Amino acid sequence: MIVKMKFLSISGPRTDIDRVSNEYLSKYEIQLENAITELKTTDNLMPFMELNPYKEPLSKAEQYAGKLKNKDIPADTSLSSEEMITLIRNLNHDYLELKEQEERLKKEKDGILEKLHIFEPFKALELNVAEVLNYHYLKVRFGRIALDHYYKMEKYLFDDLNAVFIESSRDENYVYGCYFAAHLEMGKVDSVFKSLHFQLINIPDDNEGIPSVICRNMEEQIELLDQQIYAVQKKIGEYLSSHAARILGAKEKLAELSTNFDVRKMAARMENEQEDYYILCGWMSEEDVESFVEETKNDDRITIVVEEGREKYFGDPPTKLKNPKFFKPFEMFIRMYGLPAHDEMDPTIFVALTYTFIFGAMFGDVGQGLCLFCGGGLLYLTKKINLAGIISVAGIFSIFFGFMYGSFFGFEGTIIKPLWLSPMKAMTNLPFVGQLNTVFIVAVAFGMGLILMAMVFQIINAKKQGDTENLLFSPNGLAGLVFYGFLVLTIVLYMTGHRTPGNIMMIIFLGIPVLLFLLKEPLGQKIKGKKVKIESGMGMFLVQGFFELFETMLSFFSNTISFVRIGAFAVSHAAMMEVVLMLGGITEGAENPNWIVIVLGNILVSGLEGLVVGIQVLRLEYYEMFSRFYKGSGREFKPFNEKTKERIK
Repeated sequence: MIVKMKFLSISGPRTDIDRVSNEYLSKYEIQLENAITELKTTDNLMPFMELNPYKEPLSKAEQYAGKLKNKDIPADTSLSSEEMITLIRNLNHDYLELKEQEERLKKEKDGILEKLHIFEPFKALELNVAEVLNYHYLKVRFGRIALDHYYKMEKYLFDDLNAVFIESSRDENYVYGCYFAAHLEMGKVDSVFKSLHFQLINIPDDNEGIPSVICRNMEEQIELLDQQIYAVQKKIGEYLSSHAARILGAKEKLAELSTNFDVRKMAARMENEQEDYYILCGWMSEEDVESFVEETKNDDRITIVVEEGREKYFGDPPTKLKNPKFFKPFEMFIRMYGLPAHDEMDPTIFVALTYTFIFGAMFGDVGQGLCLFCGGGLLYLTKKINLAGIISVAGIFSIFFGFMYGSFFGFEGTIIKPLWLSPMKAMTNLPFVGQLNTVFIVAVAFGMGLILMAMVFQIINAKKQGDTENLLFSPNGLAGLVFYGFLVLTIVLYMTGHRTPGNIMMIIFLGIPVLLFLLKEPLGQKIKGKKVKIESGMGMFLVQGFFELFETMLSFFSNTISFVRIGAFAVSHAAMMEVVLMLGGITEGAENPNWIVIVLGNILVSGLEGLVVGIQVLRLEYYEMFSRFYKGSGREFKPFNEKTKERIK
């Protein structure tokens, strides 16, 4: 059902706006509207220009709350706003100091790692790095050379060059090492090595000792730095954990204070000679308005004005749905199509009952329905997934129709006997049509009933909206109800062998509604007291009316026949499961059926057909029923403190 809304204006001294927000508005759900925009007839309105002082502390509180390992501890909300801001400021100062220390250690570790990567390929060299780099008569070059050039290098070294190359290590692509040459020969030697694509590696000369010892020392330094970094990180974690309760409490309270302070964005200021006032306005449920007014009746610093009939002049109220928990998941389908306007009926319960009933009729199986009920129910209870709740309820009706059809995991009439009929075998003889599957006949008759019900809903909606034209003359209004209802009655009487209405009644109950369909627009103008005016001319009006009538009759026929799919899917489900049982070896006289095939077949049919049936039932709801009575043009009710709840979560 739709919660009835009231529009109210709240005003008081400007300096009192925070108290009102924190003490009163935070308790109730109110959708605030922009006061400057809404109160156009009021002069001297100004916006609030104050910056939110809680925004930055809240951001920091959320940041530190996100770093907590244990977020399930009770929040400490005992601190005042000033104490919370001081807490976050001190916390931020200490945290940044520790993080700076951690980053300094990490930077030192990265520097040592970089040197270690340079020295590691030369660990096998038995030479003092600092000494060889400072020789007076010899020069040394460290680097690497590609394997395919290595043998050329050996040839040049042995035959032509006065140089010595010492290999240290090699990998899949390179040989690492160093070469020595006399001071005077180094230019020539460098040229040869460069031509062989020898890549120089700059070795730091500030490390004393052989490369293996240097690398071992660096590894020890890195291990020590890792311990120091871990100690700092542990200290950060312990520091945050020691303040966890107050951090979570600060996050919760600052979120509320920040949201309440942001009320100013929707408020207006009004100055007079005595004092500076604030004005807030918005929508609140009728029940909350009564509680709010009662709570503030002795507060002389707040003035509340509840305005009746506000939607007639300043727009429609927002829509807030309130349904029993059993039907709550089905609001998802309503939101997908569009929320009802304030002057429409809420179709949630209608959708819940018809959707699950039709789903069960199309997917009737006790075993598979029980799986849907249990699986969907567990998901809904643990994860609160609306679709899972819908599947669970649909499973109940699948179980019901499974008993009616005598179907249990595809076994038709063998494990349980059908209480009503078997979809594949039950046939009925009809006049003029001949023999037809009973399920198809019942499905079409059921569809006719739903279409008539949708027309009744349209009449109710039109009555609420004061739309007399559509109430009386629309194909989905009173005229349509008479036309289609009489047509259904005639068909039922004929098919059951009873006497059908005479020609005069046909003319009255079919002809007159058709004329009303055709003359809907001028008759509507007449009822509203307007002068009848046909802008396109009588000829064009009749031509247009003819095609609209043709479309209306076609929609009556197509919408009715569309419900055949209920019976078609009931039959196809039974047929598919019969194929699964045949593949699993369930035949007369079979002794060793393949249960793996039967189980997998049930899973495949349940998943595939369940998905298709769910979509097809939703299509029937939207196109065959909703299109007749429902617009879904409402806007969702969004209370201003909804963001606070999201932040706290």
